[in-house]
Amino acid sequence: MTITADLSSFVSSCTAASLPPEVVRRTSLLVLDLAGNAIRARHDAESTPALLAAVRALGLAAGPARVFADPAGYAPAGSALVNATLGHSLDFDDTHAAAVVHPGAPVIPAALTAAEMVGASGEEALAGIVAGYEVALRLALALPAGAHYDCGFHPSATCGAFGAAAAAARVFRLDAAGVMSALGIALSQSAGSLQFLANRAWTKRFQVGWAGMAGLTAATLAREGFKGAADPIEGRHGFLRSYAPDPAPERVTAELGRTFELMATGVKPYPSCRWGHAGIDAALAIRAEEGLRPEEVEKAVLGVSRAGLLLIGEPAARKADPRNVVDGQFSGPFVIAAALATGAVGWDSYRLLDDTFVRGLMARVSCENDPAIEAEFPANMSGRLRVWARGRVFDRTVVVPRGEPSNFPDEAELRAKFTALADPVLGASASAALARDILQLPRLPQAAVVLHAAAAPVQSAA
Repeated sequence: MTITADLSSFVSSCTAASLPPEVVRRTSLLVLDLAGNAIRARHDAESTPALLAAVRALGLAAGPARVFADPAGYAPAGSALVNATLGHSLDFDDTHAAAVVHPGAPVIPAALTAAEMVGASGEEALAGIVAGYEVALRLALALPAGAHYDCGFHPSATCGAFGAAAAAARVFRLDAAGVMSALGIALSQSAGSLQFLANRAWTKRFQVGWAGMAGLTAATLAREGFKGAADPIEGRHGFLRSYAPDPAPERVTAELGRTFELMATGVKPYPSCRWGHAGIDAALAIRAEEGLRPEEVEKAVLGVSRAGLLLIGEPAARKADPRNVVDGQFSGPFVIAAALATGAVGWDSYRLLDDTFVRGLMARVSCENDPAIEAEFPANMSGRLRVWARGRVFDRTVVVPRGEPSNFPDEAELRAKFTALADPVLGASASAALARDILQLPRLPQAAVVLHAAAAPVQSAA
């Protein structure tokens, strides 16, 4: 069998009953995490009004499908696009460190919209989500992610399109041939560029949203008999050969069905680029343990990997002068300064972007490539923070930041994150009801209830 055939067979045969109990449980927690991000982004993300206006102009905002925290109806394609974009808009969504992929944002909305289209159960949606995670993450691992990044691609979008296609195809109950066709169609839609770094663009969140819609579209075309390209993963002009210079195809199917990359996916305790999280952990620890006051800080240096430096440290002048939320999310100096100044980094921290004290502290924070931290990549998104204060150097290395699989939050912590994001939008009662539904996803007769439950109490943000 070919790589595509092996993947397709796995996707088509994946069932919730066949999955290890810990995978089922973790999947529900990841859905909860994604939902909280999307709900708050529907209300707060600065890109949301323009996104919704465009969706309406394209005729995608009229239909039976739902968007988190929105009382309106959408076409299924519009629902998948909006939910997947919202899921990534706060940069607070899940991350697989080795793959450098945010898998939940494209995969979960595609699965839920597909479930809404066919009235699928929560159990079916969960199986689709797991299948989608495995496809997206395994493709990224085979590129591998660092080489894909060096080519200028955004793997959450490029690999996400395949993951979303697999998720929707599984929910549609396509056979292996149908899944292969869906993946062949997804190949024509796999896109995502790091050029958003050049001008603080919103395309990072949009291209992940587009991947969710592209995957749903690919699976729907395949369901209706549309023929996709053969061997889209390993073919001469397939994904692996076209999107990276030296892929490792064997990594796509290694331990497939036995080892679940979904379990190696972490969640974010802070709404910023994951590459800065180890530094934030270090800053908060130094501040708390030493009783360090921010006015005592003479300078701070955050050491990260080369891949991390590309996103949060370079160009240094721009990272030291964030002008909006996107800038702040990808600014190592800002997130470290915010952590040292306030003892926390949350969504409301971005109100400090123009704070005079924080800006002064930010000017004393820099980022560099650290050889010891580089050695941890790609297994870990590690960081080393050195803070000069009181005539001393406080030095803290965090190899595994909070939220990673080996440092994964428990249900109470994830519910607290969800509550902080969803309560201001939905109200405490509706937010708690939605969390209960999501956490019992495998037992829901209709998976789409988690989309409808979020819609009623909210007022439109656009």
